[in-house]
Amino acid sequence: MEQEEGLKALDNIVTQFNTYEDFLDSQITTVDLYYLEDETLARQLVELGYRGTGERVKREDFEARKTAIEISRLTERAQQKTLTSAGKDLQDNFLMALAMREEDNRNGKLSLNQQETDAAHTLKKQLASVIFIRDRNSYGQEISGYIDYAHRLKTEDFEVYFSGKKRLLPRTTDISFYNWDTDIAVCNSSPNYQVIADNPEGLLFRYKRDRKILNVDPKAQPGDNSTRIPIPTELYIQAVIFDHISRRKT
Repeated sequence: MEQEEGLKALDNIVTQFNTYEDFLDSQITTVDLYYLEDETLARQLVELGYRGTGERVKREDFEARKTAIEISRLTERAQQKTLTSAGKDLQDNFLMALAMREEDNRNGKLSLNQQETDAAHTLKKQLASVIFIRDRNSYGQEISGYIDYAHRLKTEDFEVYFSGKKRLLPRTTDISFYNWDTDIAVCNSSPNYQVIADNPEGLLFRYKRDRKILNVDPKAQPGDNSTRIPIPTELYIQAVIFDHISRRKT
């Protein structure tokens, strides 16, 4: 508790002053300058704890905390800049569901507060979502398909989808695509998923990192460490998100 209060007090000082010298100057009184007649000497006495109107703060502590706060600020800004869903006024459940998963799929890992520990090991958890969409294309043809969310995030700018300028739809380059009107079916393995199309019971995807099977049959269990989440949406005839979480000890 005392340590937390001390850190909070240090943070208040660090955020209030740009440099350590500015902090030292704030501790020097006009009386100190009158008698010492040397600003540099006055600063040294404050730094050593012989003078000052407040709590003593070491230079190395101030600069280390200043650096840590700045790194945290820059990291947060970079994440906000990278996440195309950041700052968007999302009204539909589907887009909100994608936004919730964007950071973890883009970075290839779950947020730190979702990590687990097991004995002396940390379980590194990685999220790889698969999106199923069924709707009509611009020609009025009914299409459906499975999208490797993480892969599409890396190869495409999702700004147009989160801003509502375009709708996310399956493509012939996705891990699975089917045009119900033309009877065109295409499957492609992605960097994350291997397609198993010759399974007599239906389409399967194998996650390449842990080799676990994702079963997208709505009548079957999705598989180990996988969940199937139907998304109520006004944007599509049908939308489902499959979340697969791989665990690896580090």
